[in-house]
Amino acid sequence: MGGGLRLILAIGAVAAAWLALALTPSPALAKLPPLRDPVFLNIGFVCRWQTHCMQLQEKAMKRALSYVKKKDPPLWKVQQCNRNASRNRGRGRVDWIGYYNCIKNPALQRRAVPSGRTTRRR
Repeated sequence: MGGGLRLILAIGAVAAAWLALALTPSPALAKLPPLRDPVFLNIGFVCRWQTHCMQLQEKAMKRALSYVKKKDPPLWKVQQCNRNASRNRGRGRVDWIGYYNCIKNPALQRRAVPSGRTTRRR
């Protein structure tokens, strides 16, 4: 095999790889929700799949998680903000913007939580 033939084969391989990359759809263009990513699904449901809202929620999620990791707030505050953020969105769905605003709130006071469930018997 001559040097010219090796060069042609190498150029052909690079061109084929570049063409394959150019023809594959980018993740930004594919708008199908990944069913295996619970965080993405949560944000998608909360925002009703509106792109701008999803971007804001994801940004707030990253800021909130970074704040909790860095500042280590008391457990009661994390739990209370989690309850507040998921109250209006349905079971298991978290509004990350609300959570971020709550967790950073210095005026937040601990709520008295009932010690046990009290039921009346007739």
